[in-house]
Amino acid sequence: MEKHFTKVANWVARIAGLPPTFAVCCLIIIVWAVSGPFFGFSDTWQLVINTGTTIITFLMVFLIQNTQNRDGAAIQAKLDELIRVGKGHNHFIGIEHLTESEVEEIRAKCERAAKRHDEQIADMAAKKVVARKRGSKKQAA
Repeated sequence: MEKHFTKVANWVARIAGLPPTFAVCCLIIIVWAVSGPFFGFSDTWQLVINTGTTIITFLMVFLIQNTQNRDGAAIQAKLDELIRVGKGHNHFIGIEHLTESEVEEIRAKCERAAKRHDEQIADMAAKKVVARKRGSKKQAA
């Protein structure tokens, strides 16, 4: 059943995101609005669109959430594998299961480390510039 639901959820998500689907939905709204005078803008006429859009929205929320959860899990698995086989630190694997404050703490540490690295690069570049200037002054003398 899970595979069938996944296939249906993927199909609906793909179809729902297409421009023709948006155009069809706009056309339905236009037809509904134009039909208002024929039905005297009755409560039933209004109930039709309200009920239809509520049901569709309710179902789409779950389908879209399912699709996003699977996409997020797949991306996370790919990133974990890149970390595992690369030069990244393996302790980053699985951090998506930590609390928000724990993840924020790790992110802050990474930002501090990146800033220190940038400062080291800038210092090395400045030293190279100074060394080149000294070398060119010695050659001129």
